[in-house]
Amino acid sequence: MIVSAAFSGKRYAVLGLARSGQASVATLLASGAAVTAWDAREEPRAATLAAHSAAFVAGRLDMADPCTLDLAPYTALVVSPGIPINRHPVAEAARAAGVPLICDIELFAEARRDLPPHRVIGITGTNGKSTTTALTGHLLRCAGIPARVSGNIGRPILGEVPLVGDARKQGVYVLELSSFQIDLTQRLDCDVAMLLNLSPDHLDRYDSYAAYVDSKARLFGMQAAGHLAIVDYHAAIDEEALRYAPPGQPFAFIDGVELPGDQADWPSLPGPHNRANAAAAVAAVRHLGVSEAVIETGLKSFRGLPHRMETVAEAGGVLFVNDSKATNPASAAPALAAFPPRAGDSGRRARIHWIVGGLPKGDDLDECAPFFAHVAAAYTIGDAGPRFAELLEGVMPVTRSEMLVEAVRAAIAAARPGDVVLLSPACASFDQFRDYEARGLAFGQIVAALTGPDKAGGGAG
Repeated sequence: MIVSAAFSGKRYAVLGLARSGQASVATLLASGAAVTAWDAREEPRAATLAAHSAAFVAGRLDMADPCTLDLAPYTALVVSPGIPINRHPVAEAARAAGVPLICDIELFAEARRDLPPHRVIGITGTNGKSTTTALTGHLLRCAGIPARVSGNIGRPILGEVPLVGDARKQGVYVLELSSFQIDLTQRLDCDVAMLLNLSPDHLDRYDSYAAYVDSKARLFGMQAAGHLAIVDYHAAIDEEALRYAPPGQPFAFIDGVELPGDQADWPSLPGPHNRANAAAAVAAVRHLGVSEAVIETGLKSFRGLPHRMETVAEAGGVLFVNDSKATNPASAAPALAAFPPRAGDSGRRARIHWIVGGLPKGDDLDECAPFFAHVAAAYTIGDAGPRFAELLEGVMPVTRSEMLVEAVRAAIAAARPGDVVLLSPACASFDQFRDYEARGLAFGQIVAALTGPDKAGGGAG
């Protein structure tokens, strides 16, 4: 894990004991800090106590009674990014006590002074963060540059083994950063900071879309002069995403990045959205000295992340693609764009059998509309199913499935060779599944069960 003398002799409160909270507690204790921590769930509290014995003190920081702990003596309150600080009472209590609200990314920023020479790439945006983060790490490793891929991608940065390097050959920490993490970070100076794109999201946590954009823009404001910003043209020009950047900060527009080779040779990066993801990653690693030959080879050898345009099966000439990570219409739209119509028996034939729905984040599918011509049929599921069916009926054939298994079964029956059965829900998963990963795993299991070697009949049988 990462430890630092910056925390020695200080007191911290930690709220939320999932992966990042557990890593924060471990780092702080190992660095000589005193820690009081809390989680509303008994299981993570017990796990933390078991791991750290008497060094860990449980103190109530829950919503029911946030003021039972006097926060004034604490250096900071370390909050899990998943906790809604816009409405959690402990946030108000911390502000009243003059105690800063931070997260594990801010602790990493403070610990950097004790780490061997290194660089940091920070990646944010509404969509594409995880793929771009993983691809950036892959390209660096292809070049022989030590890299740690952490942050919102699911691996807490404080739990990583520190990179070993020197001024001549520095390792790179590649961090996926959500807007929630940026909100709780003050001093993360990224050698390269990326903003991939912007569209309305998380409006339950922000007063407006403008406030959400402002959160993302702060990533550039933390950079030192001379460090590189890589930014979407729309975000930079229309949304003024560089509003906090140092004067004269060098920047690159993502759509202006030239890419080596042919995207058709990148099996895990289909579609225009992945071309943009690749452009951002390539701009970052070029800036750090990776050669064109290594970049071209790395784009070909990259294998994508689970639940992000992941091919889970091919049966009877039909491709089954798990894009469960598409939890809003803006992230589902590129998946639809990735499979344009093909020449068929009579002109162009739409290919996609689109499984869509879940817990909605909005009331429309407007961002997907430009690619409706790519959809042969839609199969609506979950809480959003009835509303989405109303929107899509009259535009394309719609089957009101409600449950995922029924949607897959209907899609298999209708699909023809050359078609794609695509789970790209444009919704959160919490109406029927624990998270998007559970939804994606269920999709793969259902596909395997319905298209296995003992199954016959149906378009994909």
